[in-house]
Amino acid sequence: MIDFDALRRHPDLEAPGLAASDAADRLILDEASSALAEATSPREVVVVDDAYGALALGAVDAGAREVRVHQDAITGERALAENAARLGVPEERRPHSMPFDPALVEGARVVLMRLPRALDRLDEVADLVAEHAAPDVRVFAGGRIKHMSLAMNDVLGRWFDRVDVTHARQKSRVLVASGVRRGPETRPEGAPRPARGYDEELGLEVVAYGGVFAGTTVDIGTRFLLGVLDEAARDAATAVDLACGSGVVAAWLARRRPGLVVRASDRSAAAAASARLTAAANGVADRVQVTRADGLEHLPDRSERLVVLNPPFHSDAALHTGIAEHLFAEAARVLAPGGELWCVWNSHLRYRPLLERTVGPTRQIARNPKFTVTASTAAG
Repeated sequence: MIDFDALRRHPDLEAPGLAASDAADRLILDEASSALAEATSPREVVVVDDAYGALALGAVDAGAREVRVHQDAITGERALAENAARLGVPEERRPHSMPFDPALVEGARVVLMRLPRALDRLDEVADLVAEHAAPDVRVFAGGRIKHMSLAMNDVLGRWFDRVDVTHARQKSRVLVASGVRRGPETRPEGAPRPARGYDEELGLEVVAYGGVFAGTTVDIGTRFLLGVLDEAARDAATAVDLACGSGVVAAWLARRRPGLVVRASDRSAAAAASARLTAAANGVADRVQVTRADGLEHLPDRSERLVVLNPPFHSDAALHTGIAEHLFAEAARVLAPGGELWCVWNSHLRYRPLLERTVGPTRQIARNPKFTVTASTAAG
């Protein structure tokens, strides 16, 4: 049996209280054990949104061959690869990371997944599986009970004839979906993928795949930041949209400043794909370069005049400042002397001392009852 205690989150955030696997992973594998034993042919098992490899490596340990995996976060992909090597899984038996497209699930008979917190993400996964997996596919989707809702049953019930709910164990539960439904009647009219929305105030079209922060809306922190961003590094030839999400900041900057090249990045595959489509929808795809990356690993040191950031303040479901600390450090590394990090953050998080230590002298640009916008200047 797989040694769950040996798994690590690296290169993602590692800190006390943040584990690489939990009781939900173990319950999913236990509930799927009979199905895994029956899936004896190669490529019959698919794993979706496995955090750090517990499900994929558990499936391999159960005998599954040529396991296909999609993890939205690039750090999750890398953690899976490191954990496979750490556990001594032979190269030929290691899971294969794949994009989120029909080839991922084609012919699959068993799908293991962690339930996403966003229902639109669950809907996208269920749609893909129902349309392209084998007719007798079974989906084992689990999570911590505190993060589950009855609406998840309803979403799966749109795509499958049967949704069974397992007994709870260690505050976890699994939904088992079977009996695929196929055809146009399963897709709600007016709900194309990805979703599209238009923000009247900003004059921007926003495109977003399921699970991307704020979806097709503009969150209030980003809107507050955009209200003052005209003052940032006006003469910069390039700018960076770090943790870009759906690409609202990148598209807004490129439209606002003709000739500016914006380098957007996000560790999420869904976010990066959304940002590319948002740029195209607003006519600036030629000046918005989107990269799926861990922070700004793709950019050289001391190379940029302006970095813009609305940092996440959670790692998966856990609130933790470590994500912001990592992104601040990446901005500090990439900023040229005198360059600035413009950042919006929830005021109660009190990031200013951390920004001072990590990036450099920090001044307040704007503040309202909920958010603060600061500009931090990199040392020469």
